[in-house]
Amino acid sequence: MQRLTGLDATFLYMETPTSPMHVSSLMILDPSTSPTPFSFDKLRKLYVDRLHLAPPFRRRLVEVPFDLNHPLWIEDPDFDLDWHLRHIAVPKPGTMSELQDLVAHLIAMPLDRSRPLWELWLIDGLEGGYVATVSKVHHAAIDGASGEELLQAILDLTPEVEDKPEPGEPWQPDKVPTDTEMFGHALVSLAQTPIRAIKTIRRTTEAALRIRSENRQPDVTPPPSPFSAPHTSFNATLTAHRSLGTATLSLPDVKMVKNAFDVKVNDVILALCAGALRKYLDARNEHPDSPLVAMVPISVRTEQQKGAMGNQVSSALATLATDVDDPVERLRVIHDGMNQAKVQQDAIGADTLQNWVEFAAPAVFNRAVRLYSRMKIADRHRPLFNVTISNVPGPPFPLYVGGARLVACYPIGPIFDGGGLNMTVMSYMDSLDFGLNACPELLPDIDAVADGLHASLEELKKAADAATA
Repeated sequence: MQRLTGLDATFLYMETPTSPMHVSSLMILDPSTSPTPFSFDKLRKLYVDRLHLAPPFRRRLVEVPFDLNHPLWIEDPDFDLDWHLRHIAVPKPGTMSELQDLVAHLIAMPLDRSRPLWELWLIDGLEGGYVATVSKVHHAAIDGASGEELLQAILDLTPEVEDKPEPGEPWQPDKVPTDTEMFGHALVSLAQTPIRAIKTIRRTTEAALRIRSENRQPDVTPPPSPFSAPHTSFNATLTAHRSLGTATLSLPDVKMVKNAFDVKVNDVILALCAGALRKYLDARNEHPDSPLVAMVPISVRTEQQKGAMGNQVSSALATLATDVDDPVERLRVIHDGMNQAKVQQDAIGADTLQNWVEFAAPAVFNRAVRLYSRMKIADRHRPLFNVTISNVPGPPFPLYVGGARLVACYPIGPIFDGGGLNMTVMSYMDSLDFGLNACPELLPDIDAVADGLHASLEELKKAADAATA
């Protein structure tokens, strides 16, 4: 039995009927590399043999009586693997378009909270003989980095299925705790809250003073503040529908741009997203009155925390400089802005966000979020930010699932009221695979944004060629 951290539990409280808060991943697989025929039964056996390497897959939630404290994880005594593994086929002719429509439908469905919070769908019928998998794991259980570690439990380095280490001891389900036990556990935790709150307030005050001093320096341009983002059509109340866009870009080309202008890969990724969104809004004659603002998750996972599940993440607000016409100048503004955002993040501290959300009252938080969604309050104020852009580093070598080679891996992050677009990218070998998750009623042409990523990279490549000629 383990209590969720405040940050993990926050993703539960943020969930509404129109905003499921799971993290998804679409993997395209080539089964022709498998030494033996690839099948659903083979995939199931892989999960049976490796469940001990993925602890969240057998844990489910238990709510504390009266929502006095954050929920608990327990080892599910009723765990049933067959509930979590599903098999389906994409409609003919099985192109990427049909696959994206099917996956958008799957990721729109919330996870069942009475069971461990994950699903995996095997999808047959893709053109070229490929198959796909779609995984869904609740954000309360993983962040981007821990999600990648979870994938490693299922992936192999060769087409031959590897022998993984046996569990140190047999898995034992938990007894579901009684209300009395949970009530006592909650009271002990709540008794420590005032002491933690005093420490957190002191550290936050000190950080605020440091940031204020830093931002007053004459050569410093502060990062965007919350609610300073301009309104766009995709910053509004969501419906329950989803659309999915994908794009695969050349990682060597992105690194060439990085080297030409002495910036970082993440800066180039932000510039690509900025260029794509600028093109999309221009095509709709929608010109924001100020630059778009991105929320950029930042992993604060230490070496000692590697292998631990849950969320070890903070975030920064970054300008996308969409008011700058020249793509190279836009890239430089983004680079300078991210540098300043990291300075501010260091001043705030890696654990400040995690400390504050420990004090969230579960019942109040969740009801407030649902009221906010039901009353469409996101339509009545400036957005907290415009878009979530997340970059997850992946391996530079090929991977396999049950012998089938991984061709592409598109990460898919959640969206919520006021933020109807998530652009998440994962590097894999020589590619950058973008997964774009949107509400189609707010952003009706997700493919236009995906196409804009390609066009933005071409612009920056031409500029880099000219700069290095």
